[in-house]
Amino acid sequence: MIEGVKVKQITKHCDDRGFFAELVREDENILERFGQASMSMSYPGVIKAFHYHEKQDDLWFFPSGNAQVVLYDLREDSKTKGETDVYYMGEENQILLLIPKGVAHGYRVLGEQPATIIYFTTQSYKAADPDEKRLAWDDPVIGFDWKTKKR
Repeated sequence: MIEGVKVKQITKHCDDRGFFAELVREDENILERFGQASMSMSYPGVIKAFHYHEKQDDLWFFPSGNAQVVLYDLREDSKTKGETDVYYMGEENQILLLIPKGVAHGYRVLGEQPATIIYFTTQSYKAADPDEKRLAWDDPVIGFDWKTKKR
C-alpha cells in the first residue's frame, strides 16, 4: 500500500426503513483538517485521470456505481515513490480512501451504470490558484493499462 493512504470500511446500520452510515468523523483522525465536500457523477467507461495536489489530501467515497481507482506515488521523500495501487470502490465495496498530497489519482467507471463520487478535501478549491496538477490518463511514467482483461 502506498505510504499515507488510508482505507476505512463503511458500516451500514440497517432496519426496515433503509440504512444509515457514517462516512467520516473528526475523532477518527482520517483528515488532518476539513476544507470542502464535493460530489460528481460520471458515465460508464469514463476515465478521469490523472491529477494530484501539492497542498491538500482527498478522501473519496463512491455511494453508487462502481469504479477502478488508480493511485501513483509521485512524492520524492516517500518510501513508496513510483508505486501504483489499484482499488475497486462503489456499491460492491463501500470504503473510504484517503489520498495524500503528492499521490496522483484517477478512476474509471466500471459496469453499465454511472458512478457517483463524494469527496472531501483538506483545502477549499481556489479558482485563482488551483492546487491541481494534471497528468494524462495514459502518462508513460505511470504506465497504467486501463483495459479490462478478459478471462
